[in-house]
Amino acid sequence: MSAEELEKKKSLIADHMREVLTLLGEDTSREGVIKTPERVAKAYQYLTKGYWQDPEEILRSALFKENYRQMVIVKDIDLFSLCEHHMLPFFGKAHVAYIPDGYITGLSKIARVVDVFARRLQVQERLTTQIKECIQTTLNPMGVMVVIEAQHMCMQMRGVEKQNSITTTSDFTGVFREQKTREEFIALIK
Repeated sequence: MSAEELEKKKSLIADHMREVLTLLGEDTSREGVIKTPERVAKAYQYLTKGYWQDPEEILRSALFKENYRQMVIVKDIDLFSLCEHHMLPFFGKAHVAYIPDGYITGLSKIARVVDVFARRLQVQERLTTQIKECIQTTLNPMGVMVVIEAQHMCMQMRGVEKQNSITTTSDFTGVFREQKTREEFIALIK
């Protein structure tokens, strides 16, 4: 998306946010709030920039032929996203493993793939699967496993208001279907 298109969309988001603030009873001409619509628009564009990024291209940009067939793990990848149901944040850690079958990718690219999918309106379950599928499709490894542990503000700030709850999701392919391989991964990320 061009800079001009982004700026136009940011302006439209700000206009709508100004209207939302007014509907909530806020005086949008008040000093502390006057620039809030533009700040929110800019924040939303940043928090959803994953819609305009290609995660497969990110992996392919650092693809190397390598005869390594052991588990590669990138753990404790910080992530934050917006829940698609309430547009409230959820945040936590992703742990990603794959077992190469002829090709590896730059380690930072795994973290970037997590960011691309997290920077969209999400549910944690889909986020987990999208990361797994992207790595499986692009690298064609012997297997991929993704575990995400996250706290959801929609559960902590509203609804059931459970401040200490953590949601864990996992998804896997290939050799990670074998219990022994999954157990090795789980042991290594603890």
